[in-house]
Amino acid sequence: MFFVRLKSFFTRLFEGSIKRMIINMNCVHEETGKNRFIMFFDILWCAVRYSVGHLDYRVLGFALVKGKDRKTFLTMNHNLKVANTLNDKSVFYVFNDKTEFDRRYSQYLGRDFIDLHRSDAKALEEFCKGRKTVFAKSTEDFGGAGMSREVITPDIDYEQMYERLCKNGQYLVEEEIKQHEQMSKLCPASVNTVRIATINYRGQVHFMYALLRVGNGVNCVDNICSGGMYVIIGEDGLITKNAYCNDDFRYYEKHPVTGVSFAGFRVPYFNEAVEMCKKAAEIEPRIGYVGWDVAITDKGPVLVEGNTMPSYALCQNHLQNDGGKGILPKYEAVLGKDFFK
Repeated sequence: MFFVRLKSFFTRLFEGSIKRMIINMNCVHEETGKNRFIMFFDILWCAVRYSVGHLDYRVLGFALVKGKDRKTFLTMNHNLKVANTLNDKSVFYVFNDKTEFDRRYSQYLGRDFIDLHRSDAKALEEFCKGRKTVFAKSTEDFGGAGMSREVITPDIDYEQMYERLCKNGQYLVEEEIKQHEQMSKLCPASVNTVRIATINYRGQVHFMYALLRVGNGVNCVDNICSGGMYVIIGEDGLITKNAYCNDDFRYYEKHPVTGVSFAGFRVPYFNEAVEMCKKAAEIEPRIGYVGWDVAITDKGPVLVEGNTMPSYALCQNHLQNDGGKGILPKYEAVLGKDFFK
């Protein structure tokens, strides 16, 4: 047990490199004015006491959180415990293979799709008829990787298109999602999704938190690892804080391209989105902890995909988190306080 804790300590402490640690310390210094020397030893202490490394130290705002309030935060170790306990790895293929996910959760997709594993060029041509664009996706990539927007023109050679997509591993081709006008105002270049985390525990499904993810106006995806931004959504669907971008460590009051303010934005069909995810969580109860990506259309919410390792840090971002406390008590209320011992 000692060596496990020691390994966890160094993993959380350095999280990639000393250079990254210095960058995060400088960010915290600029945000809070805290002395870097004192902060360094506080980061060491947090890595030992709370298994919180320098990256989480910055995102969770631990420089400003003291004493017992630090114990209210859901950490990486807590999150792993939930995922490893509630999610059966033998069923991961349902979420890791996008074509399998689309088949299993088709009632909540709100769009047509075709699996090129089971189709030919002629079937692809029939699928594309009458459509201006479709989206081709790698069946196993995440974070927006392996996805392309295919413009449909009269002169397309579908044999070549079929061969190209298969060669790239883009076996899933989906109808384009037409997002709600309000969501498009934020950033029309991407489908801006809502991440909703649910826990299905002992036959009851619980809503845990929600985030809005918005594209940067350049890329066609809203993923955070592709330059997108995120902001916590209140349980009433209202956003009250600025959005954060991991790429430049900045908080944005308004979208840098469209100029739309984040605070005051209300997500359309938010309650319906939460209820849809809770129903979807009942389909495969062996995966009890899921982060659902939801698109909002004019007709209501639709599923984009599901993730078996929801984030623990983004939903506790310190400048978006009212009260300076974490979400751990909400998890304990669902799973019981003894769950994390």
